[in-house]
Amino acid sequence: MSNNLKKHYKRALTIAGSDPSGGAGIQADLKTFSACGCFGTSAIVAVVDENTVGVTGVHPVPVEFVTGQIRSVLDDIGADAIKIGMLHSSELIRAVRDTLAAYPIRNIVLDPVMVATSGDALLQEEAVATLRDELIPAARIITPNIPEAELLLGHGIDGQEALPEAARELARIGKGVSVFLKAGHLEDEELVDIFYNAETDEIVPLRSRRLATRNTHGTGCTLSSALAAFLAHGCSLNEAAAKAKEYIAAAIEAGATYEIGHGHGPVHHFFRFWE
Repeated sequence: MSNNLKKHYKRALTIAGSDPSGGAGIQADLKTFSACGCFGTSAIVAVVDENTVGVTGVHPVPVEFVTGQIRSVLDDIGADAIKIGMLHSSELIRAVRDTLAAYPIRNIVLDPVMVATSGDALLQEEAVATLRDELIPAARIITPNIPEAELLLGHGIDGQEALPEAARELARIGKGVSVFLKAGHLEDEELVDIFYNAETDEIVPLRSRRLATRNTHGTGCTLSSALAAFLAHGCSLNEAAAKAKEYIAAAIEAGATYEIGHGHGPVHHFFRFWE
């Protein structure tokens, strides 16, 4: 078959840590890319010793080896979208930013991972400012939960009504980044995430049924990867946000019917195929 007639994958690269229990990090990202119709590639920034109960340790990959992985993937395969997850140090944050700056890839989704679902810290304290001031402005979308947003803003967020303005404030801090602000830490009966499209100045409420489930390990990784996947497919920001919300809501609902591990179990990434 002629090369001109061959099909092309939609490609998504994840830059994140590895979760041996399979529910978060690189493993969740690659599962999500596959479930959402993308060919997934990865650059591993750290090997994390964790399971559904908690994080025992983080073993960083040398910074120059992380940037080497990124260049190897992008120079050969390329990417239609990039998802960035846990970056544990200021040195690594700056190295990833500088490496990506050499490639004309607009669709960068940053999940500002600071704390695991179990409550364990994943980001060095001094790196929060570096993430906020130096990497967030290089992204197209960020996907903070409420505790992460409060850390980035330097003040609390008082309930559902405060989310739209908090998202706008985060966009200003990020010099025009769009914001998918997750409402999972609130306790309202309906779960209403807020997507602020900074490119059109739109607030888009994204609603789903709130479920009583412990299986929430990797929800943030999964949502941000779904966003990247749908952007890779050419969706607009609003379309990608809506499709990612639909995917994560369904993955949480399907995962809630399973029991795995002794702590916070994972969502069901392949609910469309396994059920």
